Amino acid sequence: MKVAVVGATGLVGTQMLNVLKERNFPVTELIPVASEKSVGKEVEYNGKKFKVVNAETALAMKPAIAIFSAGGSTSLELAPLFAAVGTVVIDNSSAWRMDPTKKLVVPEVNAGVLTPEDKIIANPNCSTIQMVVVLQPLHEKYKIKRVVVSTYQSVTGTGKKAVDQLFDERKGVMDGPKAYAYTIDLNLIPQIDVFQDNGYTKEEMKMIKETNKIMGDDSIKVTATTVRVPVMGGHSESVNIEFENDFNVEEVKALLAQAPGVIVKDNPAKQEYPMPLDAHNKDEVFVGRIRRDESQPKTLNLWIVADNLRKGAATNAVQIAEYLVAKKLV
Repeated sequence: MKVAVVGATGLVGTQMLNVLKERNFPVTELIPVASEKSVGKEVEYNGKKFKVVNAETALAMKPAIAIFSAGGSTSLELAPLFAAVGTVVIDNSSAWRMDPTKKLVVPEVNAGVLTPEDKIIANPNCSTIQMVVVLQPLHEKYKIKRVVVSTYQSVTGTGKKAVDQLFDERKGVMDGPKAYAYTIDLNLIPQIDVFQDNGYTKEEMKMIKETNKIMGDDSIKVTATTVRVPVMGGHSESVNIEFENDFNVEEVKALLAQAPGVIVKDNPAKQEYPMPLDAHNKDEVFVGRIRRDESQPKTLNLWIVADNLRKGAATNAVQIAEYLVAKKLV
């Protein structure tokens, strides 16, 4: 099982190596791939050092699986080349997500759509992944009509430059490299990605469109506001869900407690609820603050938290790879 990790030296690529090791994925040969400036550097995996190679070298080695986290333009260029030599590509960028010929997969929700013919598989947006893991069991039981979500997204979702900006500002260094147009320390920025003609940001539209595609139901209405916050460890989401059928709150909690990949942390009497610190370096999606919306019928409020570099990116990609192996699709 030759496995290539494309973008192996980045924040998500590093997590992908960690997750592959932690979950004992059956790697027989690791092929770390990065841009030319990183070729020859070494990455550590499972106690061994591996030299970073370029895409051309990796293609010649014909890996069974290539997990990409190298940006959309790189994926558009390289994914078809890997697919052409028989490699199954699991891509973490937005390049293929809304392509009607490509599957967009969260294993707990829709892994069953995968077939041996799928050579390029899209990994969804981090904020979408954690939300649909919670929505799916509720949709199956009560049928969702509408979702209103506001996100509180970690600086790690932007990358190392954003993390550096936050800590520079915290130390009083205001003239360092900037990932954001505004100060992020002691602030929040209600814009993630660029604005579209309809006034929504690209991140907000990703959440809307991807939710429908993953859950296979365009009748679910979604509206989103995405916000960058000076936080490490994970993304948080305030989610309001209107159902066609009424629910019992205790039944909802029991349903979510049994859902794959979900941990319910909900005890107001003891001030117990999920926070980014709880989710950091974890693979599960945490949910709490589960309560009825008293302003209208058949509507639920809840709070969802997950590590955006893990379940929101690396872990979800590795889980797709695990499913491919288990079902002998590679």
